[in-house]
Amino acid sequence: MNISIDDYDIYYKITGEGEKTAVILQGWGTSAEMYDLVAKSIADGYRVVQFDFPGFGKSDEPREPWNVSAYTDFFCKFMEALEIRSATLIGHSYGGRVIIKAATRQSIPFTIERIVLIDSAGVLPVRTAKQKFKVRKYKILKKLLVNKVVYFLFPEVVDEWRSRQGSADYKNATPIMRQCLVMAVNEDLTELLPQIKQDTLLIWGDLDTATPIRDAHIMEEKIPHAGLVVLEGSGHFSYAEQPAKFTGILRSYMLG
Repeated sequence: MNISIDDYDIYYKITGEGEKTAVILQGWGTSAEMYDLVAKSIADGYRVVQFDFPGFGKSDEPREPWNVSAYTDFFCKFMEALEIRSATLIGHSYGGRVIIKAATRQSIPFTIERIVLIDSAGVLPVRTAKQKFKVRKYKILKKLLVNKVVYFLFPEVVDEWRSRQGSADYKNATPIMRQCLVMAVNEDLTELLPQIKQDTLLIWGDLDTATPIRDAHIMEEKIPHAGLVVLEGSGHFSYAEQPAKFTGILRSYMLG
């Protein structure tokens, strides 16, 4: 199904049954269907809403770069459009950022019952001395190589250097979405964590390199009512790598 929000065509789907509602907020660059497993695990007790953020999956791309707050504004409008007054929010990776923002706002048009964060983003990574040097080197080279004269003289060299920069998410993104990603990864939400009042379940893969287990321990410590479950041997998509264990954990938390 599709719905228009601020003239953006937004894809969403609703499955399951039950009086309670759960909404799944996706990770960066994914599609709503990638979370079918999550939805099916609780569909016998919840009405489950999946959707694509603007610029993700089948939804229109933002007309200008959005930071996490702008995506949170959109999410609130989405909830209003679907007339959802109360829900449990389940967020993977980037979706966790939006949940953290929404949960700590002074006012939102719906009630957050509980929160589930799966390999969530939001904690700024600690850079080693080697990584800091690499960033400084990148900035110096970027300033040099974006020079029009340098590009005119050595176009192949500049293009080859550009092709090697950034993560896979960054390389695969459009120019606008790249700016959205840069704003997101450079915003540290750690100081907001103590303001989350809802009961929060953290589910994490101990081999996650995108949002390492260190982030999970920080969230567990700082969110007042948080509990952490670690899926050993799993990476950033822990829910998909160990579906049986994940399903058991989520069902126990939400339906037990």
